[in-house]
Amino acid sequence: MNSMVVSFARGDVNGDRIPDNVYLTGTKTPDSPFVQNINLVIQDGRTGMIDRIPLETDAGYNPTLTLRDFTGDRVKDILIGINSGGSGGIMYYYIYSYLMNRPRLLFDYNVFNETYKYDVNYKDYYKVEVVNVTNQIKYLIDISNKGKDYLDEIYDDNGKLKRPIEGFVNPISGLYPVDFDSDGVYELLIYQRIAGRYNADALGYIQTTLDWDRDKFSLWNQDLAIFGTEI
Repeated sequence: MNSMVVSFARGDVNGDRIPDNVYLTGTKTPDSPFVQNINLVIQDGRTGMIDRIPLETDAGYNPTLTLRDFTGDRVKDILIGINSGGSGGIMYYYIYSYLMNRPRLLFDYNVFNETYKYDVNYKDYYKVEVVNVTNQIKYLIDISNKGKDYLDEIYDDNGKLKRPIEGFVNPISGLYPVDFDSDGVYELLIYQRIAGRYNADALGYIQTTLDWDRDKFSLWNQDLAIFGTEI
């Protein structure tokens, strides 16, 4: 199968103020949106020279490119997003700098997923405790609006747990560049779904904001979003 362009963006990514051509190339599976052998390809806008950068995770669905300045050097960085295609809505993300024609990996979804660890435990009286073990932050979700049938499977008539139940926090399901302070430098807003007894039992989302701190992305803010119910 021949490699083809699956996503394209144009902008100055090496810092010479001349727009460069940035591509994702890959091979498509016949009669399927699945793409494999995905590579980042950069063509220098001034010289026409081409650099090809293989991705560690190089297969998935709907690969996309976004150019934004994440580091504050006034040169655009390269955000790559790939849908895993799984039922959990898990996404793969990389961010590269290409300043002075030197590729540098700034963000790796695997490193993020491994860095932030969570414990999710059901508690008495219709509560779920979510603990960010890495940063020692605790959140409490009120699940009393989940419905009688759901709660009756978990709690007795006095609101006590019938048995211990653990949930989990999924890997990244969304990463969005947002310039929160309108200074032209973009932060990362990252979503991770909180699941209860099974993956489709969604309880809310962990929302993590990272900003560039000298030579790496660091935690700026984190909160937990829950779903509302009709009144």
